[in-house]
Amino acid sequence: MSLVRGYSTSVVESYGVMRPVTVVTREIPRGRQITAELARSGFETRQVPARFAPAGVVSGAGSVVGLETVGPLYEGSYLTANLLAPPEGDQKQSPRPGRGRHAVEIAVTGAGALDGSAGKVDVLVTTEPRTGGSGRTYVAARRVPLLGIGQTGASDAGVGLTQVTLGLTRSQAIELIEAESFARKLTILPGGE
Repeated sequence: MSLVRGYSTSVVESYGVMRPVTVVTREIPRGRQITAELARSGFETRQVPARFAPAGVVSGAGSVVGLETVGPLYEGSYLTANLLAPPEGDQKQSPRPGRGRHAVEIAVTGAGALDGSAGKVDVLVTTEPRTGGSGRTYVAARRVPLLGIGQTGASDAGVGLTQVTLGLTRSQAIELIEAESFARKLTILPGGE
């Protein structure tokens, strides 16, 4: 008995940290506004290992009250942020990336200094130190349009990171997406010159 208990405990511990996720408990059609009643009856919060939680999963149904479904929600599926939007009348005109630029979402530090409004920003890349040497910080994208900013410190990419949407040229997008995998951090600075 203790051997089985020890084995099951080690298996559970190997999954890592648990996090809350919201699961749809009944089918909800496209275009339906989430009311407090629907949040209580149509969703359930469960705990799953963080490594199995999909990107953008909603951790609590109360946070989506007032939003509208952009597609059908199916029973048993995870509730993710990309399935919800403000009601059509409440949506603001989002800024455009500009000619020759593409809207690209990256995870950065330093977004707490931004006020959430559109403008121009610089993106810095800080590399990992090399053996016997040091890392370096350089400007990878200068004066790029800030199109959107997620909740500060709430990126699925890591603790303390924020998802931002930038208007990048193709070469800037490739460099910054690549930097997300090798760099120690990407930092965003407001009001780039």
